[in-house]
Amino acid sequence: MSRILVTGGTGFLGAAVVDVLLARGHSVVTTVRNAEKAQQMRAHFPSDKLDFVIVEDIAKLDAFDEAVVHDPPFDAVIHTASPFHYNIQDIRKDMIDPAVNGTVGILQSIKKNAPTVKRAVITSSFAALFQADKPRGSKYSERDWNPVTLDTVSDPVNSGGQAGYRTSKALAEKAAWEFMEKEKPGFTLTALNPSLIFGPVLPWLHSVNAINTSNERFWKFISGAEKLKCSPTGSLFWVDVRDAALAHALAAEKPEVAGKRFFLTAGNFCNRELVEIIGDAFPELRDGLPSGDEALKDGSYPPGGPAHGYDNSASRKELGLEYRSLKESTIDTVKSIQALQNRVQ
Repeated sequence: MSRILVTGGTGFLGAAVVDVLLARGHSVVTTVRNAEKAQQMRAHFPSDKLDFVIVEDIAKLDAFDEAVVHDPPFDAVIHTASPFHYNIQDIRKDMIDPAVNGTVGILQSIKKNAPTVKRAVITSSFAALFQADKPRGSKYSERDWNPVTLDTVSDPVNSGGQAGYRTSKALAEKAAWEFMEKEKPGFTLTALNPSLIFGPVLPWLHSVNAINTSNERFWKFISGAEKLKCSPTGSLFWVDVRDAALAHALAAEKPEVAGKRFFLTAGNFCNRELVEIIGDAFPELRDGLPSGDEALKDGSYPPGGPAHGYDNSASRKELGLEYRSLKESTIDTVKSIQALQNRVQ
């Protein structure tokens, strides 16, 4: 059993990481923005192996200095906290500073104040692999790097909506590896690069409006909001939150994956596939789903199939992951949203 600090434990991925770590026997402390968030989480994780520390703003200088100090001391740190949304007014303030400062900041805090920490794991993203000019038909893996730099941030291609999110994640991971190279701290680093994350929504949500960004499409489908026209898919790959969470736990447990990055994906998907799975598994929802080639056209694969393939062999072989199917993840996600609907009615 290890003592592990998890940042962002009330977030969609962070909460799943906490759940997996507790199930595997670890003792966990997680950061929260305020006491109310801690109380919400405590109600669903009544474990005496879970504790909380408040970090109000991860982008502030030295934000994690106190959080990394604990008795008993930490063996590992898993950093999942980072903004994930596409509502960007100021690329630096809204996305880059929280992502980069938060990631480098926690590494600095570990080096200064937590000498017992031997492994750090950071949640990067497929966004840090993405290449706008990658040849069609080629495969993505953890060997790919998004070419964005601080000098190209002001380009509208890199600063708005989904592109702005990709930029923040790419710069954050690059900054983390640069820190490790320059500072040579007494701990190792592993980066995980999940694709779009689906899976059961957080159990303490009180409104469908609070559903996390990556799961919003499921609510739109089952609520009938896309009955007449299915939205474009907008992403290439997906992974279930429970598999991504397990990858974080394994990365913290396995010293042999130090200094590596891993692309976490279960494969390609398109919105049409999600709609078809929902319609087959939930006949009562069919009337609200888009149907027919015309309505589903924008949510289908392009002619010739997915634009790019993937290589997730490293995560399977070195981390030991076995990925859930799109069908299982979709059904479980819809069921969790239905449970949320029942709670708030």
